[in-house]
Amino acid sequence: MRWLRDMWTKEGPGIAKDAAKKHGLALFAEIIRREWWEIVKLNLLFILASLPIVTIPAALAAMASVSVALVEDRNIYLGRDFWAAFRKYLWRATMAGFILSTAIALGVYATVTYASLATGALVFAVPLAISAAATVFICVFACHDLVLMVMRDLPLVQRVRLAALASLARPLPAIGAIGFVAALWLVHILLYPVSVFMPATLNFSLGMFAVTFGVHRAAVESLSRVTSMRTSRGGGAAAQNT
Repeated sequence: MRWLRDMWTKEGPGIAKDAAKKHGLALFAEIIRREWWEIVKLNLLFILASLPIVTIPAALAAMASVSVALVEDRNIYLGRDFWAAFRKYLWRATMAGFILSTAIALGVYATVTYASLATGALVFAVPLAISAAATVFICVFACHDLVLMVMRDLPLVQRVRLAALASLARPLPAIGAIGFVAALWLVHILLYPVSVFMPATLNFSLGMFAVTFGVHRAAVESLSRVTSMRTSRGGGAAAQNT
């Protein structure tokens, strides 16, 4: 049974030391090419962890944690790292998932309602635009909040503030990632039943990897600002003491 254990615990192939550094979509495609089997296994782990339904937010956080490691080219031991992150973020992810999913559902409901009303009276076009923009922002915020949660342990208020600032500073990569996720599910619907195995093999994990890849830079920049602020405060306090 060693082969079965090794399939879930061995390190990934990594990147050659002399390989040219890639960026953007080229890097995205390179990581998928290199880690495709890990992405498939990650999808299966997510489905298994999500079976009780209420654990879906924690399973998403665990997927995001592994995806961050893939983006940063860190060694991962898939099964161990996934379940460790699942336990670590169980309550935080569950609370955040409930609040954000409720907000998104209300935003979608308001958008659909105003869209139906706007067909009969243009006066509803303004609240339609506001509700649609607010819903998109909440989705973008949720992406940044999830990635920040698994990248560093932060107080809730600080994490929310950083996620909001990152969402305002760099919304387009997150919107593009959300569009990629929507395209995955659209392909599944259009090609059904040929695509019947897509959700079981890659839709969830590939979608989460796309989201993580899209917001990772904004998250790193937000966290670096926090670090620099703490360093400057520490240096100022040390100067006053001397």
